[in-house]
Amino acid sequence: MDRFVKRTRPSQTANTHPALAAGWTNTNKKPDTPPTKKRRIDQVRQRDETEDDDDSSALKNGEDEDSFLSAHSRDSPLVRDGKTASVDVEDGDATDNAPAAHHHTALEDSLPEVKVDDDIIKEYENLKSSQVGDGEVSAETRLKTRKWVRGQSSIYVDAFNLALDTVLQDEAHLFDEKENCVFDNWRALSYEAQYLYVRLFLRKTASWHRLERLKHYPDISDIEQTIESLLESRGLPQGESVQESGREAVEESGRLFADAFAFADDSASYIKTVEQAAHLLSLDELKTLAKDAKVQGKNKPDLIKAFCRMCFQQSSLMAVGLRRSSTNASMNSVGSTSEAANTERPDSNREAHFLEKIRALTGPLVRLSESVFKLFERVHLVFYRSTEWTEKSLTTVILAKTSRRCFPEYVVCRSSNIFPSRRHLLEFERSMRLQFEVDTLLEFNGPPGAEGNRKVVEIFESIASRWRKLLTEAQKMEDTEYEFGEGGYLRRFNAGHAYTRIAHKAAEALGRLHRYQNEYDLLTELLSQQLFHLARRGAWYKRRALVEERYMWELEQSSTTALSEAQKNLQKKRWRKIALSTCETALQDPNCHLIHHYDLQKRLIRLEKQLNIPRRQQHNFDHARLRDPEEHIIEGIQLVRGDAGRGQGSTKTIWLDALGDPDEEGNPMHVIVEEMCLSFYRTQGWKGYHSEGGILRTLFAYLFCDILFLFVPNVFQTAYQTSPLDLHTDAFYPARASEINHRLVEISNGGAGDLIRRVNEQHRERRTCIIGLNWDYKVEDLFELVSCFEGEALAAICKVIAQDYEARGGGVPDLILWRTAKESSNDRRGKSENGKGEVMFVEVKSANDRLSDTQRLWIHVLSAAGVRVVLCNAVAKEVKTTG
Repeated sequence: MDRFVKRTRPSQTANTHPALAAGWTNTNKKPDTPPTKKRRIDQVRQRDETEDDDDSSALKNGEDEDSFLSAHSRDSPLVRDGKTASVDVEDGDATDNAPAAHHHTALEDSLPEVKVDDDIIKEYENLKSSQVGDGEVSAETRLKTRKWVRGQSSIYVDAFNLALDTVLQDEAHLFDEKENCVFDNWRALSYEAQYLYVRLFLRKTASWHRLERLKHYPDISDIEQTIESLLESRGLPQGESVQESGREAVEESGRLFADAFAFADDSASYIKTVEQAAHLLSLDELKTLAKDAKVQGKNKPDLIKAFCRMCFQQSSLMAVGLRRSSTNASMNSVGSTSEAANTERPDSNREAHFLEKIRALTGPLVRLSESVFKLFERVHLVFYRSTEWTEKSLTTVILAKTSRRCFPEYVVCRSSNIFPSRRHLLEFERSMRLQFEVDTLLEFNGPPGAEGNRKVVEIFESIASRWRKLLTEAQKMEDTEYEFGEGGYLRRFNAGHAYTRIAHKAAEALGRLHRYQNEYDLLTELLSQQLFHLARRGAWYKRRALVEERYMWELEQSSTTALSEAQKNLQKKRWRKIALSTCETALQDPNCHLIHHYDLQKRLIRLEKQLNIPRRQQHNFDHARLRDPEEHIIEGIQLVRGDAGRGQGSTKTIWLDALGDPDEEGNPMHVIVEEMCLSFYRTQGWKGYHSEGGILRTLFAYLFCDILFLFVPNVFQTAYQTSPLDLHTDAFYPARASEINHRLVEISNGGAGDLIRRVNEQHRERRTCIIGLNWDYKVEDLFELVSCFEGEALAAICKVIAQDYEARGGGVPDLILWRTAKESSNDRRGKSENGKGEVMFVEVKSANDRLSDTQRLWIHVLSAAGVRVVLCNAVAKEVKTTG
């Protein structure tokens, strides 16, 4: 919901079972090193989107990271190796110091906003629950009839089974005989076993879970029996997984099962060392045990290291059967000492002793089996068309279906050709793992350094030949098989998409390693393909032009032959001409985003001056010259709380709105700085909203509504979407380039008002769920706003949003203001030449507030489009202290 200008008061602005006592056992399994996992931090660092020409030693990224692999609160679903997770929180999950951050999957982004939490689930199931009739009721039937019964059915289990049934209905060819046998065993599980598995599947799945912390689920009547059914070893058909000719390596990586499996692992079979067991303790438990063992450490890792060192020291006296006792007792028991040692504790040592103590503290533990978990990950990858999912992902389709909201009319196309074969699926999964490894090296462990960059290059070199083959295959499919833009979305599920991103990262690493020839060759390869990561083409052009201008002439010099100054100048001139040609090609490339044009134009003009090109032959970009934003200063009275200090959550400042409407008692309202500035501009005849990017997205939804829901294969997988699945990807624009460009021409010619009127008449009464469209905006205001816009300016803004919908949502100036021609006639400066009104964007800054990179980018885009942009500085002429 956009933040409308609302007057708010200050208060509104602040804000163990006996049978399991010895632990579970699973005699059919071989003890093995427990599978563990790496962690991703909660946020991917944002990179600068502009290139600093004065700093050639480091590279700048051109675009935000893909949403496809954005960071999230749970671990990467395709990575499950690392250290054994501890069990020291209330629900039995592994601890993690990183703050949780929820990341939306592509499917979640396409569905209406629905509230998903335990209270909503319970409330909904209680409301819709009723006794089922005779006979078995399927998950699909329950979804249609909305019948859930506590202890017999659950929205979680039904959503999980819906994903499995949907995948096996259309894409069963992606799974082999053993995997299908696992699915049959899954269906044979009791409801309670399925419910427990699904709830653990949504947790940090490599964690060991304590029995006591799994007893709070009301749907499970007998937790011990339920866990025993998950631990039961089950046989599988003999033989190997089916292989495809020439793809043994890929198929080998996809094999998950031997001749038997279980849905869960038990700690007695897998936890065999003190180091493994010590990670299962909470910090308080570990401190107590360390005190008993007389070891010290500053934190949990130090305590575990000290504890493990102590356990591997020489055996204690108890290990050889000696006991502390009186002299007489010792004399009487000399003959029986050896016998007692052998019968009482034959293998006793420090490690075994403390391992037993840890097991006594934790009690029996269980975790999901890695092989089955990875198989269900693969199922969800196919169902959600994503490598990430959360509890919301599992229920969002059902909640959207039952929310009784209105959705646009479009053709649903649940495709079965996302992955043409099992080999394609396994190769895509492998590419995701490699991509995550590269991200870990570059993004999640601080600056990578030379060693990290070299590892990235090594990873790319290991897949370079396969990447080039995939590019050739993808181009062949684009030319011969795909129709109607079908390939745009499907390409994201080709391993070549992930490998191209690795190549992009490798090019950056080569630049940091000063291997400019290799970087230049790789950039040329990246630009030669027109299929993957089109949104990055502008950044590749800019970097290649820089390398051509600065470094390539030196690389041509022979190490044995010294060149004269004249020869050096000739080489420099030749490469500058090549760089100039690169900039020209970039500006003519329809897939080079507008956001990169300013930097390319600036470099092009500079190169033409260096090459002494006659002025009449030079490019002239005066029509697109960026104007510095106007600067306004607005003074006001700032309010500071008397108890304000460090630790306050919000950084918003509070001001008195002396020019706005008073409160009920006639006193000035307490507002945030943007609302105070908005009140000032209203006194100058402006109308407007404090909406940031909200109103632009609403306009985009009005103007491109029919194009958003245009039939493109594979992008509408359910009937409950508010947008196509490729909207947040770089495949959206190319797949609809013809329709979008025609619409941009229509907007340029002044047709925006008619488009808004048509959509408003069709959808306002039903308040149809369309992404970005906020029905709370008055349609009269929208008509006025677009009538004040120059058509070309509005079209340029819409093109930027269409080219990269997700990344361009942030950084839009705080206020959007307009005034009609009549209202602006008294203002000489604001009067339009063609009699139109005027639109102005205002970025509001208070003290110690600076423009971010994304804000600068939008100021550039708006200025280049000919829109007036103002940087408004709010200055406190007086500071008052409030209670």
